[in-house]
Amino acid sequence: MPGFMMSRIAWRNLWRNRRRTGLALTAIGLSVALVLIYDGMLRWESDWLLATTTGPMLGHAQVHAPEWRRTRAMDQTLREVPRLVDALRRDPEIASATPRVYAPALAALGQEGFAVLVLGVDLAEESRPTRLLAGNTTRLTGRRVLMGRLLAAQMGVQPGAVIALVGQGLDGSLANDLFTVAALIETPVDLVNRQTIVMPLDEAQSLFVMSDEAHEIVIYARDPARAAALAARLNGRPDLGRAEVLDWQALAPAMVDLIRLVEVAWVFVLVLVLIAAASGVANTMLMATFERTHEFGMLLALGTAPSHIVRMIVLESLALGVIGALLGTALGGALVAWAHHTGIDYAALTGGGPSQLSVFGMNWSLRIYPRLALIDIARVVIAVMVTSIVASAWPAARAARLQPARALRD
Repeated sequence: MPGFMMSRIAWRNLWRNRRRTGLALTAIGLSVALVLIYDGMLRWESDWLLATTTGPMLGHAQVHAPEWRRTRAMDQTLREVPRLVDALRRDPEIASATPRVYAPALAALGQEGFAVLVLGVDLAEESRPTRLLAGNTTRLTGRRVLMGRLLAAQMGVQPGAVIALVGQGLDGSLANDLFTVAALIETPVDLVNRQTIVMPLDEAQSLFVMSDEAHEIVIYARDPARAAALAARLNGRPDLGRAEVLDWQALAPAMVDLIRLVEVAWVFVLVLVLIAAASGVANTMLMATFERTHEFGMLLALGTAPSHIVRMIVLESLALGVIGALLGTALGGALVAWAHHTGIDYAALTGGGPSQLSVFGMNWSLRIYPRLALIDIARVVIAVMVTSIVASAWPAARAARLQPARALRD
């Protein structure tokens, strides 16, 4: 039997019982739509987790003195930092590199002192989108600093207030001066909001007698997926000497586990939905096979090969799965596109409350913007097609084993 004719017969048979076919298509379509909606939420969450983890604080890789991460000692610094930063920025795989100084200190507005962390940064780099001070337009000149909003509330500080900072210089001397709080900041990093005073890198180096030194160089890769390979390659560069270079996965293993958990959750939901789709296809095709026993017996009596009947049932199942998958893709894709444009506010859905949560030292937004990639749609459609073919095995095997004489009597 020619393939085109067989396809026409399979298509015609699929619509013999329109109600049953419609119910099967509805079940498959809704299953696919739900998978795509859930996949869109998980993809946004995975991308957002990576961006929030690496963008503001970690970067895609970091360079430190060998013992600094373990001890956080002031004297564990990188030397000749301007030269190192220039060399890193010339690397074709590096989008940007920015140095930082971390120094513990006491801050006081009046008589009471508060333990703070002074963070010296390159303001131009850190004010870029997705970075620590994204959107900052405050210029810091003449001993002006930024203060975390929660720290300011604890100290009773308002913009324009003059605070005293006291710490220890790299040479053991007393580091102290007066600074004006130019603005209060709120970042995705809880530590910065609660305990940190941010000042220009050169101001921090001058205050703590650090010359051209820094504690850390944060690297942003052009291709974040190659962060581990980039860090491994930089570890062998002679100009970095004995410096330690680690990628973000080594710096934040807990976040890696969380992202992997998101991926496992997607696979689990996909499996559940495909089981439901397989059940729908198998049930529909099995019922159709029982109803057409007499017809199959006649075809076999007329000399039709059992393999042709198997192919016909497989084509019917495949058509059922493909149509259902396309309908589900249209519905799920449209809903994800709408949600991506408007956003989904979890706080509003739960009756109000905070707009963000603090977990792992990061502030997590409760407003999400689901999105889909072409690979997400392709995986679901292909999975449904494969599931439909597998689900047709039982009905097809039953039809192929029919005995013409007995089937004609049924």
